[in-house]
Amino acid sequence: MSVDLLDTDPVSAARVLLGGVICCRGVSALIVEVEAYGGPSDGPWPDAAAHSFRGPRIRNKVMFGPPGRLYTYRSHGIHVCANVVCGPDGTAAAVLIRAAAIESGLEVAQARRGPLVRPTALARGPGNLCSALGVVMEDNGVDVFDPESPVTLQLGGGGHQSCGPRVGVSQAADRPWRLWLTGRPEVSAFRRSPRAPLPGASD
Repeated sequence: MSVDLLDTDPVSAARVLLGGVICCRGVSALIVEVEAYGGPSDGPWPDAAAHSFRGPRIRNKVMFGPPGRLYTYRSHGIHVCANVVCGPDGTAAAVLIRAAAIESGLEVAQARRGPLVRPTALARGPGNLCSALGVVMEDNGVDVFDPESPVTLQLGGGGHQSCGPRVGVSQAADRPWRLWLTGRPEVSAFRRSPRAPLPGASD
C-alpha cells in the first residue's frame, strides 16, 4: 500500500511525495516542490519550525498521525496550505506541498486563480496551490489514499531532485529540507525569513 512509504522520517517522505500527483475537485497536478517538517523536542525529528514542536494541540493533532492524512492550516490567517502527514502513528511529522504543475483541469484552476495568472504560476507557492486545486480547511484529516476522499494522492519519487533551506522559517532555517524537481519552472523562489539567523547560524 502506498501509505506504507510515508511511515518514515519527513525527508524520506518528502522524496517519495515529490513527483507524485495530487488531485482535488476537478484538478490534478504534478508535485514539483515540497518541504519536510518534524515534531516536538522529545521526538525523533525535533523541529522548532514545525507546528507540532510544542506538542499536540487541537489545531495540530492531525500531524501526529496516522500517516497519509492531510493537515491543513491558514498561513497568516488567510491562505490555506496543505501538508501530508508522515512518520509512525503517534509521532509528529508532515510534508508541506509547496508547488505543483497543473496536469488536468487547467480551466478550473485558471478560474479559481484568475485569468491573468500564467499557467506555470497557478500552483506556485502553498497558498496558490490550494487555491488552484480547491483545497479547503475542511479537508483537514482526510485520508489522501481513500479513492472517495476529496483530495487524493499518488506517490512519485521520480525525476532529478534538488534540495535547499526551507522558505520563510525563522527557526531551523538552514536545514536543507525543501526539495524540488530540478529545472521545473513552477518551483517557487527561495526567500529567507528576515527573522532567521544569518546563514550558518541556525540548524
